[in-house]
Amino acid sequence: MGSLLSLVLASIVIPAKAGAVLDTLRARWTAIPVFAGMTMWAVPAHAAAGEAVNPWVALAYLVAGVCFILALRGLSSPTTSRAGNRFGMLGMLIAVVTTLVTHDVASLPEIGIAIVIGGLIGFTIARRIAMTAMPQLVAAFHSLVGMAAVLVALAAFLNPGAFGILDAAGQILTVSRVEMALGAAIGAITFSGSVIAFAKLNGNMSGAPILLPARHVINLGTLAAILIGTAAYALSPEGGPGEGWLFWAIVVAAFVIGFLLIIPIGGADMPVVVSMLNSYSGWAAAAMGFTLGNTAMIITGALVGASGAILSYIMCRAMNRSFISVIAGGFGADDATTGGGGGEQRPYKQGSADDAAFMLEQAEKVIVIPGYGMAVAQAQHALREMTELLEEKGVDVKFAIHPVAGRMPGHMNVLLAEANVPYDKVFELEDINGEFAQADVAFIIGANDVVNPAAKTDKTSPIYGMPVFDVDKAKQVFFIKRSMGGVGYAGVDNDVFYMDQTMMLLSDAKKMVEEIVKALD
Repeated sequence: MGSLLSLVLASIVIPAKAGAVLDTLRARWTAIPVFAGMTMWAVPAHAAAGEAVNPWVALAYLVAGVCFILALRGLSSPTTSRAGNRFGMLGMLIAVVTTLVTHDVASLPEIGIAIVIGGLIGFTIARRIAMTAMPQLVAAFHSLVGMAAVLVALAAFLNPGAFGILDAAGQILTVSRVEMALGAAIGAITFSGSVIAFAKLNGNMSGAPILLPARHVINLGTLAAILIGTAAYALSPEGGPGEGWLFWAIVVAAFVIGFLLIIPIGGADMPVVVSMLNSYSGWAAAAMGFTLGNTAMIITGALVGASGAILSYIMCRAMNRSFISVIAGGFGADDATTGGGGGEQRPYKQGSADDAAFMLEQAEKVIVIPGYGMAVAQAQHALREMTELLEEKGVDVKFAIHPVAGRMPGHMNVLLAEANVPYDKVFELEDINGEFAQADVAFIIGANDVVNPAAKTDKTSPIYGMPVFDVDKAKQVFFIKRSMGGVGYAGVDNDVFYMDQTMMLLSDAKKMVEEIVKALD
């Protein structure tokens, strides 16, 4: 229980470390991973089957659910996001306190010890975690939520009488079997899939797709086996702990398919994977909420599940890809020709910080496009200082954020918020893409795939059809990257490197921007 409480506490403390982070997060990109950390696993069933429900308990859970809805609503706008975060914390407080007051779940000293242990773990994580590690932290949160769903389902399976889900014959109710099996299966998929996502994001395993022979057949066959097993378990005449081997088979198969679904997905699709796993965790919570008869879990799980599903759809649309194509295999999954090291053989212009500073201060309008390279270099603070200097010289500076920039939904928004970049200077793709033709400078820092014109011109490219920024229309392009030998996560070379109006600034992003700042002083 302590580790689960740490999940909640970390999701509250981390925004405090980041300052005004939550203020800038748009709901469809960033509210959902934070909200997922508040899933109601600590709340047991409010009543056994046939037992009268205390109306005050039901009212308290309803108020908590309303608070969670208001939390998501508040996080839809930078101006109301702080209030939204407070609503989320208030809802969690109401639900947990209601449970502790009305249920004999454990003695108060045991609860206190669990809170202290979980609080220390959560506080330590929140204090030590780097902003660049946020994507893998969110993936880790999702794994805990998924495992919690499995453990709750196992508890109900092993001791159904305590959960009030037995029929007159002493067998688990059919509907409860379906709820338990689905909740455990979704939770297991969420756990194992999140572990792989964490490993890919954290660099513990390659971010490139890992393609197994006949993977589609294996995946579809395993998913079909889970569904058939769930139906067979629900209809089995004896489905208790002693005879319910089908239940264990479903759980094991779900753990396996979680790994198999994520390993063939490349790093470029990680933002979709994170939101998808978040959705899974919500549906697992909702399924177990029905088993436990807990309205707070049902409401919260439905909110997280639906929001995550909508977010996954939005991000897939932002890449002009279908959800099925993401699950079937990420960018780079095909044997398409990539840019690899071919960039060294094509002519390009290389500039210095002094060159960039001179041209930037002569410009009237500059659009900055940040990417994961900025996150790795932790260049957001230096970038904000550069923009302030340019604005003092009368330059109009705006930031363009692509929906799938970085490694999680809203990753760039978080970093810019940490650097106190004003909300009104940050724009999404559809709101600013038409302004590049009037821009004097497109300043690309650490981005690649989201500015690659191959998405519009090369039908053989794995990113063809993905909406990208029209940086090629700007009068001048500055492109900061470490070297010409690398390509983006999609594994595709970028023609922007070699355009006549492009000047490559080859260096660590933070170091280069700091040198530009010195030249601007």
